[in-house]
Amino acid sequence: MPAAHKPAAAATNQRSRRFREYVLLTLGVLTPIGILAVNASAFVMVHLDAFRIVIAGCALLSGLVLNGLTAWWLLRLASLHAPPLFREYRMWVIWAAVIILLLTAAGGGYLTYLGLRDPRRLPDSLSMVVAAFMLLLPFAVTFAGRRMAGIGGIIPVDEPAGKEKSPSHRGALHRRA
Repeated sequence: MPAAHKPAAAATNQRSRRFREYVLLTLGVLTPIGILAVNASAFVMVHLDAFRIVIAGCALLSGLVLNGLTAWWLLRLASLHAPPLFREYRMWVIWAAVIILLLTAAGGGYLTYLGLRDPRRLPDSLSMVVAAFMLLLPFAVTFAGRRMAGIGGIIPVDEPAGKEKSPSHRGALHRRA
């Protein structure tokens, strides 16, 4: 009498086979990508003098974009939560934001350029710290701004209709009396 077919064992065997296929596919794709990355890195190292200008320019552009989006969102938040104060000091606040934006982006680009000056010292700690700072600064400022506004979260998204937090009206009852 032949053994009865066991569906649970067949499903387990199918999952094990599928897992092996994914592992082999991943290794098959990652290996050529790794080879391309190593060769691209070697090319960059040979031509570091030319690439450091491009990389510093990209760092400058990245700082302008990330910090610019954060500044734009904070200015919008200020205009929504303190309209009279924002209207009165609008130009001062915008110019301060532009100056801070330009200084942080230019500083990031320049420090990146300095960090890539000697290929024997790579990976350079200055470049790593500057890159981490340039990446974390917009998130930290956005997080702090959202906390101060009482919104919460990290990524600035528009709240759904009817879900916006209104400014605090603490003490409104005391003023009426």
